[in-house]
Amino acid sequence: MAPSSFPDEVISEKTVCVMDASGRVGSALVRRLLRRGYTVHAALHGEYEIVEGVCCNNKKLRVFPADPLDYHSIMDALKGCSALFYSFEPPSDHPTYDEYMADVEVRAAHNVLEACAQTDTIEKVVFTSSITAVIWRDGRNSTPSDLDERNWSDVNFCRKFKLWHGVSKTLAERTAWALAMDRGVNMVSINGGLLMTDHLTISNPYLKGAAEMFEDGVFVTVDLNFLVDAHISVFEDSSSYGRYLCFNHVINSNQDAIHLANMLLPPSQSTPPPQSLEDTRVYQQRISNKKLNKLMVDFSSEVEVE
Repeated sequence: MAPSSFPDEVISEKTVCVMDASGRVGSALVRRLLRRGYTVHAALHGEYEIVEGVCCNNKKLRVFPADPLDYHSIMDALKGCSALFYSFEPPSDHPTYDEYMADVEVRAAHNVLEACAQTDTIEKVVFTSSITAVIWRDGRNSTPSDLDERNWSDVNFCRKFKLWHGVSKTLAERTAWALAMDRGVNMVSINGGLLMTDHLTISNPYLKGAAEMFEDGVFVTVDLNFLVDAHISVFEDSSSYGRYLCFNHVINSNQDAIHLANMLLPPSQSTPPPQSLEDTRVYQQRISNKKLNKLMVDFSSEVEVE
C-alpha cells in the first residue's frame, strides 16, 4: 500500500497546526501527526498548557494559546505552518449548542479562514464539520438517491426543530467555504458522524433527532482513529477536494440501536421493552461515504518517521 503522498523527508520538513488541540479530535490528531514525523503547532483554547497524551518535551511540538475569536492569536499559531487542521468544540463554560453557540462557531470559522488567507505558507486547510450539516431538510425521504457530500442541511428546518448542532455546523461550514473560495484558500472538509468515545452520553447534541436519523437510514457513527486517519489522508493526498462524509458504522437495525442505548444510558434506563427485542427490521442505508473510501483505499495509518 502507498502510505502517504509525501516522502518521509518531506514530512519531516513540514510544520502543521492543529486547532483546537485540547479537544478530542485535535489532541488525537496531534499525537498521530507527531508519530508520522510532522512538526506540530498545537493551538489550545482555554487554560491548557499540554496536549493530552503527548510528552511536553517533544522537540517537534510547540504549544500556542489560541482563541478562535482572537484573530492575532490564530496568526501566531499559524506562523510557518503549511497546513491547518481545524475543529471546534464548545468551551467548558458553555458546553451546549444553541443560537448563541452557533454564532460563536460561525465567527470562529470566519476568523480562522481569514487568518489562513493571510498566512502565505498555508497550503491546505482541513476543516472538521459534521454529518448534521448534510442530513436535515424538509421531505427527508423524498430524495431519490443516497445523501452524499453534495447535500446540505436546511438551516431553517434545523431552527424550526431546534436542531442546534445542525444549525451551528451548517452555518460554520458554509461560512468557511465561502471565505475559502473568495480568498483562494485550498480547503477540504471532513463531515464526521457521531464520534464514538468513552465519554459519549445521551446529552450529546448530535443525538437530537436520533430517532429520525435511524428511521431515515442516515444515523452513522465514526471511531476516533478512523476520523483521524481521514483527516490526515485528505491532507496528504494532493487530489483531495471538497467535502468528505466520514463514518465507519451505520445504525440501521434494532440491535444496533439497543447496543447504543446500553452505552448511553444507565442499566435501569437502557433495558428495552420485550417487544423491541423481536423487531428485526433493518432500515435501508441512505447515505454514502464512497468518495472518502475511494481516497483512503491506499492510506496507511501505521507510518511512523523516526
